[in-house]
Formats: sequence, structure tokens, C-alpha cells
Amino acid sequence: MPDPTSAPSPAGGLEGELERQSGIQWERGKFFAAYEDMMGDYIVRSVLDHARKPSLLDFACGNGAITAMLAPHFERVVGVDASAPHVATAASAHPGIEFVQALAEDYRAAEPFSTITLLNLLEHVVDPVDLLARVSGNLARDGVLIVNVPNALAANRRIARMMGSLADEYELSPFDLEIAGHRRYYDTAKLVADLESAGLRVRETGGIFYKMLSQAQIDWLLLQPHWDRGEFGWGRVGAEDAKDWRKAFCDACYEYGKQRPAECNLIYAVAGR
Repeated sequence: MPDPTSAPSPAGGLEGELERQSGIQWERGKFFAAYEDMMGDYIVRSVLDHARKPSLLDFACGNGAITAMLAPHFERVVGVDASAPHVATAASAHPGIEFVQALAEDYRAAEPFSTITLLNLLEHVVDPVDLLARVSGNLARDGVLIVNVPNALAANRRIARMMGSLADEYELSPFDLEIAGHRRYYDTAKLVADLESAGLRVRETGGIFYKMLSQAQIDWLLLQPHWDRGEFGWGRVGAEDAKDWRKAFCDACYEYGKQRPAECNLIYAVAGR
């Protein structure tokens, strides 16, 4: 198994990071919207399974879509993102939520939060261990830090390596580098190691959504009309009760992923101080 590798970090540590993060093209709903909308629902479901009330600090909130989905479940919510365009979009779309532009490494809250989320953040940053150590300073003593990251060992990436479209499971694709701004992929052992190196105690790990195809392939699949007709292979032919087979497929992948977390699209860890 190859060691996880990272794209080069910029010289000078965090110098230029605000500008770099603001220039990342990826935005939820902009690329592979059907797939991202579906995954957003499962990310929220997973967070709520582990979150603690009453407050939420959401790092890398992006355009605020997931922050807004989580907001009704907390009394106080703050979203933080390094991208000025994303923060502007989030504040305009969700005026009832406080959004702040800042690097996660630099943000200091006025009061501790019972839940802090880092959803698809660690793969972007210069030094994940340093970031984890810093953001955990905003965590209440009995609070939880919920981290999820893309999984190098997801089923689709193992298949991609076997078919030759990836040199190895940890390789960063052109989409990763040029659109998403990724610096690395994770596996569960690496995620746990980074959290523990930051002085955090890992309470639980798991996976979100069993992913056997690429984002582009699943996005295409979800847009096909065959689900609505319940054709052979797309549902149960002749079923008496109407059913949303598209949703049934996605829900099944989410539930099956709980049984095979190491092969899921995203892996997560729940940690505390």
C-alpha cells in the first residue's frame, strides 16, 4: 500500500492561503449538482447522529448550504470559510446565520462551541495537524469535533486503480488539483493519526455512502429517467406501490456504507479534547 502523498504546500506556511482558498473553483451545487445534493443530505444526517447541542461552529462552510441544513438543530451557528466569494454567497442566501471569512487556523471564537465540524477541509490545508490543534481550542470541554475527508480507499478509487485511470488510490486527479484544490487523500488510519497527533481523542470512526462509481458517473446515473419508470434493473418491475427508486438506491448505498466504512466515499471521525 503506497503512503498517502500530498501536493506541495506553498512556501512561507500560511502566506497567501486566503488568496488561494478564495480562488478555488469548486462550490457545492456548481459541479455534479445531483450527486452533491444527494451527498449533502447524508453528510447532514451523519453529523446529526454525533453532534452535541446547543452550538455549532462549521469550518469550511463554503456557500452555506450544509450549514443552513444543520442550523435548525442548534441554538447558535457560525460558519467560517477562507473564501471571500463563498462567504458573500452564504451570507446573502442565509441571512439568519453568522458567516465569517477567515482561515480556520486563525479563527478564535468568543465562546466555546459544543460541536465543531470540519467537513471536507483537511484535504485542502497546509498542515492538517496544526489546524486540528488550533481549531480544537474553540471546542467546549465536553464538545465534539466531527471531521470528514475524502477516502482514498473508497471502492470507486480501488476500481479506478485497477482499470488504470489512477496510478494509485492516493493520486490527486486534475479535478482534485485544479477545481477542488485538494492537497491530499486520506484513509482511516491517517485521519486517526492526525487527530491524535493534534492531541485529540478519537471516539468513533465511520464512513458515509458506499461509492462504487466516480462523482461524474453517479451524477449521470441519478439524472437518468429510468428510475421514474421502474424499469428492469432500475427498480422492481410491476411493483404495486409507487416508490422513489432513485432515493431507494441512494439510501441503500448510505446504509450499506455503514457496514463497509473503509470503502465509503467519505470517512469521518468524532473526537474530543
